[in-house]
Amino acid sequence: MGKSAAFAVAAVPVVLAWATAAHADQMVIKQPGRHPDYVFEAEPHFFFGFDPPGDKAGKGYGPGFRGTFELVDNGFIRNINNTVGIGFGFDWIAFESKHQSVWVPVVMQWNFWLSRNWSVFGEPGFGMWLGNAKGLRPAVYGGARFHISDKIALTARAGFPALSLGASFAF
Repeated sequence: MGKSAAFAVAAVPVVLAWATAAHADQMVIKQPGRHPDYVFEAEPHFFFGFDPPGDKAGKGYGPGFRGTFELVDNGFIRNINNTVGIGFGFDWIAFESKHQSVWVPVVMQWNFWLSRNWSVFGEPGFGMWLGNAKGLRPAVYGGARFHISDKIALTARAGFPALSLGASFAF
C-alpha cells in the first residue's frame, strides 16, 4: 500500500470523528403559528413582464418592490400554519418596444409555511399600468420562498402579468 492510500485510510476515522449529524428540514405546516414573527415584509426584486393587454410592447424587465403587511397571523384555515396579508408594490419596466411603464399591484397574500426553510403563497388582486401602458388589470401570482434565516428569504413569483426574483426581509 502506497503512502497516499495509507494516509486516506488513516484520515477516514479522523474525518468521521469530526463530522456532525445532518439536520433535515422540519415540516411545520400542521403547527399553526410556527413561523417567523413579523409585521411587514419588504421585497426588492427584478421583474420580467409581458405585454399589457391591448399593447404590442413585447417583453420587458426592470427593478421592482413589494411590501406586505401581515393582517392575520393564523389565516383562513386554523389548523395549518398560514398567514394573510395585504401586499402592494411597483415595478418599473422597460419594454422591447422602447417604451416604459410602471405596474402597481395590490394583492391579498395568503402564505403557507410548509417547513422551516420553505413557504409558498398565492396572491389574487389587481394592478394599474401607468406610463405608456394604462389601465386597471387583474393580477394573480403564486410564489415560493427559501428562508435563509427567520428574517431573510429568497423569493420567486410567477403569474399574470409577470415573473419576479428577489429577496424578502421580514420586520
